[in-house]
Amino acid sequence: MARYTGAVCKLCRREASKLYLKGKRCYSDKCAMERKAYPPGHHGRARGRKVSPYGIQLREKQKAKRIYGVLEKQFRNYFAKADRQKGVTGENLLQFLERRLDNIVFRCGFAPSRKSARQFVLHRHFTVDNQVVNIPSFSVRPGEVVQVREKSRNIGIINMAIQQHGRKDQLSWLNVDKDTYSGTLLETPKREDIPTPLEEHLIIELYSK
Repeated sequence: MARYTGAVCKLCRREASKLYLKGKRCYSDKCAMERKAYPPGHHGRARGRKVSPYGIQLREKQKAKRIYGVLEKQFRNYFAKADRQKGVTGENLLQFLERRLDNIVFRCGFAPSRKSARQFVLHRHFTVDNQVVNIPSFSVRPGEVVQVREKSRNIGIINMAIQQHGRKDQLSWLNVDKDTYSGTLLETPKREDIPTPLEEHLIIELYSK
């Protein structure tokens, strides 16, 4: 499957927003947004560029894709499912993205970034209700327990991520137990409980044309 393998800091600069794609580095002075807060490329410093309504909608969609690390076809499928489901389409879309296994691993603090979480899942370091799952897009349901496998609990990156994950990072819809290396999805998160800086209505407008 195709996957972006370039410099992820350029993605943050392109979206003019911190996407937190490199974990700890994003919180330090080494963050590209702290040093070069303008789009990458030869014309990155150009001023006065007007962006059309379509361009604004496109950038918001690209931003969402990059935050959650999904491809265009995957993202469009999530939108189609969200559109068919009852409720607010934008909120439904974010709920599908938040319930991805790689995102739950990241939100629980078991990985420094979603990219690392995706790699850990692919390498079979996590279980869902005691069953090994190696599919990052696996949709976790309320009540299910995501846990680090016994033999994977000595991995330095996982332990460092857990130590750095403080109370301020905990979410009301997730119950994290550091002692047992586990996290439980208590309920499907509501929009106000999802700390992702997105204007999802722009994405819905883009796909609804």
